[in-house]
Amino acid sequence: MRRRVKKAVVLLSGGMDSAVTLFYAKKKGYKVHCLIFDYGQRHKKEIGFARRLARLARSGYFVLNIKMPWKKSALLDKRIKVPENRIFSSIPVTYVPARNTIFLSFAMSFAEAIGADKIFIGANARDFSGYPDCRPMYFKKFNELLKKAVKMSSIRIEAPLLYKTKKDIVKLGQGLGVPFALTWSCYKGGRKPCGKCDACRLRRKAGL
Repeated sequence: MRRRVKKAVVLLSGGMDSAVTLFYAKKKGYKVHCLIFDYGQRHKKEIGFARRLARLARSGYFVLNIKMPWKKSALLDKRIKVPENRIFSSIPVTYVPARNTIFLSFAMSFAEAIGADKIFIGANARDFSGYPDCRPMYFKKFNELLKKAVKMSSIRIEAPLLYKTKKDIVKLGQGLGVPFALTWSCYKGGRKPCGKCDACRLRRKAGL
């Protein structure tokens, strides 16, 4: 009897967390289909890194173009300054309103269309900027919604890095052979990482 191929959708941004999540899903034996978003973000640099990672992992991918003309985030509006060296105590202006909900909704449709029963996302709720859509309760509720929202009710979201520290994530990634040099984290998208935004500081905390 032919063994059923396990399929998964991985949300791939080009950053360190999504890269580890991609290689984690591959290690778990899934045939991975990556979903990369061009959503009008501050720079396109991360999209190029995401494409390279998907090809390196021998995974198919879609780059989905969407727009958020209402902006209201430093990652969507260059007139809003990206905060530097801030205290991690509140939700920053780099938060994109309901971004994970938007991304996961597209992933739900993609997963059902290709018969995938897992959606992997590299969200982290331990060493993170404080975004509300990266919290454990958010994913718990979204999985409850999935049971009612789609025909293929077996689809589940998995966030394997949710409770890990950044150092733990790097350690896991090293064991999986993740090419961290081919990932991009900086919010500013310059020739070199700025070293001062939240993403750069969390990356440094990880030892990269």
